[in-house]
Amino acid sequence: MNFFRSSAAVTLVLVVMGILPGCATTQGPGDPRDPWEGFNRAVFEFNEAADKAVIRPLAVGYVRVTPRPVRNSVGNFFANLGDVTNLFNNLLQFKFDAAATDFGRLAFNTTFGLLGAIDVASHMDLPKSNQDFGQTLGYWGVPPGPYVVLPFLGPSTVRDTPTRYVDARTNPLYYHNNRGRRNIAAGVSIVDTRAGFLSTERVLEDIAPDRYIALRNFYLDRREYLIHDGEVPGRDRGVDLFDELEEMEALEAEKRREGERQ
Repeated sequence: MNFFRSSAAVTLVLVVMGILPGCATTQGPGDPRDPWEGFNRAVFEFNEAADKAVIRPLAVGYVRVTPRPVRNSVGNFFANLGDVTNLFNNLLQFKFDAAATDFGRLAFNTTFGLLGAIDVASHMDLPKSNQDFGQTLGYWGVPPGPYVVLPFLGPSTVRDTPTRYVDARTNPLYYHNNRGRRNIAAGVSIVDTRAGFLSTERVLEDIAPDRYIALRNFYLDRREYLIHDGEVPGRDRGVDLFDELEEMEALEAEKRREGERQ
């Protein structure tokens, strides 16, 4: 599996397994955003089965055998690589202040943070961005198009699907000459990301009688939330779950910082 596919699978970890925060809508079957629902449901079930059979057990085992400080360092390393993608897309959106912050994070974390193993930038009030090329297209007015669930790659839209290739190309890991090591690193990134959200799963277990609809709405609303930098009409819907997930993310971040201080 090449790095593009491995990198894109991180999106699968974050959304198709139901671990990305977002604001839920009440739209159900017949949602005009999801004209291919029959196909999407079939792929969704396949991806869910793959997670239960392979990815989640690997993540659980990873947490059991790997000390938290080591997991923190691994996550910080890959997050530092992701700041290159954030910088690239913030520049394309003319968000120069955010781009400057991304550059500062890269500079400090790569040097003083030992190639990103320690997130020193967050302690310097340099917050991390969350940008990708799909958001950049959305920022400039490209509509998302129909919702689609991709085998192994997870939820996407017609707009966002091809942009994964661009995002993979902006990740420094893509250019590592040793393909074997590159793919191993991509696999570790997937498992580490999945492990980081095991606790969040509990919040989403009973969110709705139809898990497919709930996660579809989470994904689509989350994309709009990111594209509009949090200023989305209807933000009050699902706000309790959204806030609860944000609190859990903040708690996990604080635990990581405590682990780095130890």
